Amino acid sequence: MRFADPAEAEAFLATHPEVRLVELFLIDSNGVPRGKLLHRDELLAIYRDGRPLPSTILGLTINGEDVEETGLVWEVGDADCWSYPLAGSLCLQPWRTQPTGQVQVSMHPEQGRPASHADPRHVLARVVEALQADGYQPVMAAELEFYLLDRREDSQAEPQPARQDNGLRPQSVQVYGVYELEQQQAFLDDLYAACEAQGLPLRTAIPEYAPGQLELTLEHRFDALQAMDEAVRYKRLVKGVAHRHGKQACFMAKPFAARAGNGLHLHVSLADAAGRNLFASEHPAGTPLLRQALAGMQATLLESLALFCPHANSFRRFQAHSYAPLNCSWGVNNRTVSLRIPGGPPASRHIEHRICGADANPYLAAAAVLAGAHLGLRERLDPGEPVTGNGYAQDQPALPCDWLSALDSLEASAWARQALGADYLRVYLAIKREEYRQFMAEVGEQDWRWYLGQA
Repeated sequence: MRFADPAEAEAFLATHPEVRLVELFLIDSNGVPRGKLLHRDELLAIYRDGRPLPSTILGLTINGEDVEETGLVWEVGDADCWSYPLAGSLCLQPWRTQPTGQVQVSMHPEQGRPASHADPRHVLARVVEALQADGYQPVMAAELEFYLLDRREDSQAEPQPARQDNGLRPQSVQVYGVYELEQQQAFLDDLYAACEAQGLPLRTAIPEYAPGQLELTLEHRFDALQAMDEAVRYKRLVKGVAHRHGKQACFMAKPFAARAGNGLHLHVSLADAAGRNLFASEHPAGTPLLRQALAGMQATLLESLALFCPHANSFRRFQAHSYAPLNCSWGVNNRTVSLRIPGGPPASRHIEHRICGADANPYLAAAAVLAGAHLGLRERLDPGEPVTGNGYAQDQPALPCDWLSALDSLEASAWARQALGADYLRVYLAIKREEYRQFMAEVGEQDWRWYLGQA
């Protein structure tokens, strides 16, 4: 865990005398940024001595409620746990109306107790260290899909795509439409400028397979932790810039029943200490090492599904012919499979993991993907033959499409306890079981529509 030097804060304060407030945040198990808004006079002390945060901050549901079963509430007295800034995370929030800074923190491994084991960033750090100990450097990138929505609902109280710069609301799919990008130019200009200000490597933008849906790519990083740090900061930034434009950025996995869901595609390769891609090959399916890593991802997919798809809504995304995967399949240059080896030059050979919804916590999703790959390398697993043609029409074992089955598979997994940490999984499962209980206890419009007059 590399924390920042106080010189970083000193330089920031000297360069930005206009900044009076700084947002301090960490990422909880649901991928939600939680923290405080601080005065600039408090910033330097955080770099020198850390900042206490309550233990409960890492034991909350998606709705921000305490979960006693995490062991982070009453039995530890909601203790203060010390967090420290991550190197390179201090920057401006360009979307704010007043000059405001931003710094990401993580729990100190020792001073952060009793909550340090519940920090999802630590989970990924341990998985990366295990790979590095065996001579592998994980290289990663994230692609996140999202909808740009109005902050106002329609007349039926349902979310609706935001109006374009021409004042019209998009109605048709128009995937890859360049005109649709042009009609979001004001938002995209500010988005790229904000990413540049924060040092985020934002690259290609495309309209995705639904009205108002976009995908922008982040450049791959030699450091997997850095790549996922940038992914969580990018989500925070997109929401901020959208709000500045009177819109809402929605990363919900399936916000519309009849439209495409939002995915998080993780691009993975392994390098040696000199930076050479160990998956690089003239063969379209890559090296034997690539296929072993891919087979490990297959072997652990069901046990990892509750991390890739963390909410009830996540499972609504799995529908045939929707560009969302339905099974453990793999293929070369084929978007109907779950694990895809993209085309391209031999030096760029890598795996695209397509299972996760955009609602997944990037740290946990990346940790499960890399830990699965590591299993495949250690045991020299074989992924079998690649799928060719329409993967939706192939006879492949289907993914379970319900939240409870995924939670049960994770809880029963000896591999997950060893790879991701038993202490962390206890916290995660306690949070998710409580969310499941609350979700199933809620009676709403669908219940009335289906059963009120019939049951």
